[in-house]
Amino acid sequence: MVRGKIEMKRIENVTSRQVTFSKRRNGLLKKAYELSVLCDAEVAVIIFSQKGRIHEFSSTDMQQTLKRYHKHAKAVQTNTFEVEQYMQQLMHESAKMAKQIEILEASQRRLLGHDLDSCSAQELNQISDQLERSLRNVRERKAHVFMEQIQQLKAKGRLLLEENAKLHIECCARPLQQHLVEEKGGGGADAFYNRMNSSQSSSSQTISNSDQLETRLFIGPPVMRCE
Repeated sequence: MVRGKIEMKRIENVTSRQVTFSKRRNGLLKKAYELSVLCDAEVAVIIFSQKGRIHEFSSTDMQQTLKRYHKHAKAVQTNTFEVEQYMQQLMHESAKMAKQIEILEASQRRLLGHDLDSCSAQELNQISDQLERSLRNVRERKAHVFMEQIQQLKAKGRLLLEENAKLHIECCARPLQQHLVEEKGGGGADAFYNRMNSSQSSSSQTISNSDQLETRLFIGPPVMRCE
């Protein structure tokens, strides 16, 4: 026979209520004992009947269990109090930070030229001085950045000039090396330099012979001269 679901409400019949109390009390104490044995747990159960009678079960000494419970409850209350204080402190700091943010936003709007109607002459002078200081700092930073860029460009220009000089030297040296390689079959570098010297000597001799030619000035029709 399947047991029906019992509705959770107070039993109005006194006799039935007393019977149910006795059965469920014994079952509860039995379950507490089984829990302490199976799970090696410290279990304590205290039951007061409707007439004020006490029924209890403890896997160890009841007084020690109660002391342990009170100590734990006190620690929990202390932790709860500390948590509440910490939460109140966070809320206070959050409100203070929100107020500071509001002040900063108002100051920023005034620096941008908005909401100036409520400002006094002194506040307007302070805003003007602050803007001038900010502008001066921006200009100084701008000049510093420009100087750094100029120095970087100068250094880059020097590197390019050095590289250009190296390339110029390499380009001038390559034709001479190529000519020496071509003359390798005709005696190498020595033969090339000897031919260069002989060529220069021939040129000098030709120039000296031309200097020894006799030059005379004749007036009249050309005539044949015999040496």
